[in-house]
Amino acid sequence: MRAVTWHGKRDVRVDTVPDPTIQAPTDVVVRITSTGVCGSDLHLYEVLGPFLSEGDILGHEPMGVVQEVGPDVTAVAPGDRVVIPFNVSCGTCWMCSQGLHSQCETTQVRAQGKGGSLFGYTRLYGQVPGGQAEYLRVPFGNTLPIPVPDGPPDDRFVYLSDVLPTSWQAVEYAAVPDGGSLAVLGLGPIGDMSTRVAQHRGVENVIGIDLVPERLERARAHGVTVLDLSEHGRDLADHVRELTGGRGPDAVIDAVGMEAHGSPVGKLGHQLAGLLPDAVAAKFMETAGTDRLNALYSAIELVRRGGTISLSGVYGGMADPLPMLTMFDKQIQLRMGQANVHRWVPDILPLLTDDDPLGVDSFATHRLPLDAAPQAYATFQAKEDGMVKTLLQPAG
Repeated sequence: MRAVTWHGKRDVRVDTVPDPTIQAPTDVVVRITSTGVCGSDLHLYEVLGPFLSEGDILGHEPMGVVQEVGPDVTAVAPGDRVVIPFNVSCGTCWMCSQGLHSQCETTQVRAQGKGGSLFGYTRLYGQVPGGQAEYLRVPFGNTLPIPVPDGPPDDRFVYLSDVLPTSWQAVEYAAVPDGGSLAVLGLGPIGDMSTRVAQHRGVENVIGIDLVPERLERARAHGVTVLDLSEHGRDLADHVRELTGGRGPDAVIDAVGMEAHGSPVGKLGHQLAGLLPDAVAAKFMETAGTDRLNALYSAIELVRRGGTISLSGVYGGMADPLPMLTMFDKQIQLRMGQANVHRWVPDILPLLTDDDPLGVDSFATHRLPLDAAPQAYATFQAKEDGMVKTLLQPAG
């Protein structure tokens, strides 16, 4: 089959690799019809190379049609249409029963001290082959795939794999009070969808902050008050306070993560790690690595006293310096973590109706064949061509 594989920093290719097969009685093999390129895929493209091996198959936002099932699979059958969550979760352990599927005890990567495995996301999270491919082996066939109806186009459901639950959890964790305000840092796929989820859930004062004109206009078109960071960088906090009664927003979602603009020390750390041999760089990042923290610092500055910061952007540093005095003094509440996909599916699935309240049908800016993946990664990383969300389509 054809699959998107990692070969080095800023070097992804579409290679021919062996087809996946049934390896356990509850496995299924899915023929992929749509698979997203995620902002966190860019961390693999740019930063996390020391934790990848050449030829690793990338991608964690797939959906498709069940092709083959193991002998113990009863919940789905060949021909069924399914979405595959990015968490590799069993659905039956204690953590999964608590709605913490990203911490699944069955798939925790204990050798790395990490939570549940993820599709297509480094050996830190299990080195499980990903879904930017023509076919995908999916374990836990009775509990992991999300069956969806035939008929509507893939755009209606594919975001159940990551974008929708990640955005839903970001808003849930933000805990905006009735009549309150929310600022969203970063209007990429997760930030943009978070503004839509917040509005759907009744948050009237939603402020989106970015510096890419197309992303700002996209959020503005959905009724979000937008601020251009390139215009208001130095006085951003003052502008946000003017829009929030002088106090700052009740909550801030950081949808940017480790590669924020305006973070020279973290950028230098990433560059230094990139010059080291992989084994040394991995150790450096696991023990002394720092992220580019400008977005998180901005969230701490912006949020009102007693407010909440919700982190959905991915961070990976082990020595990140945080202004603990400020955080303590402002009595900031902080929630974070990988989204627990199955926890939020019952809330989201009823919204994927003909009314399309979250605008999923038009959410993708680009739909490309699988072979266009290398250029899609480069364009997305450079924030060019108005690219916000790309769906790769390996099969019809």
